[in-house]
Amino acid sequence: MIYRFRIILDTHEDVFRDIEIEASGTLEDFHNAITQSFGFDGQEMASFYITNDLWEEGEEISLFDVSDEPDGIRIMGETYIEDVVDEEKTRLLYVYDFLNMWTFMVELADIVEAETGQIYPNLMFAHGEIPEDAPEKEFIAEDIEDDDFEEEFDLDPEDYDNLDFDENWN
Repeated sequence: MIYRFRIILDTHEDVFRDIEIEASGTLEDFHNAITQSFGFDGQEMASFYITNDLWEEGEEISLFDVSDEPDGIRIMGETYIEDVVDEEKTRLLYVYDFLNMWTFMVELADIVEAETGQIYPNLMFAHGEIPEDAPEKEFIAEDIEDDDFEEEFDLDPEDYDNLDFDENWN
């Protein structure tokens, strides 16, 4: 089976690529197709994240195992696309170059039969130019009123001396 994906750069401008890839390919194959289609050299660290319908980040699947314990994280070269994406679970986040945080929303658009003579992965469509610099992320904290915070953690800012904090800890 062939999976058709739309990979969208998380930016205000429309920048996306439509890629066909074999469902039996690895996420490392997919990573290589994405980096090539967007013009990256593919030499930076990258990860896919399984997400839900709200694009909330879940399990990480990394290009390399950089965890503290052996086999502590799934890696792209050992993870097949069809094992993380299907008709029910259609979305992934892809982050390339952790210093610049190029972030892409990846969504399965269609599942089709392979075409005879077609080489996969296949860049079907490219729209928009990638900017020179990665788009800046706006990290928005939950709106918690000061009173709610103090109440939730039972804090009184006027009672600093009783917070059990050693100012000379270092």
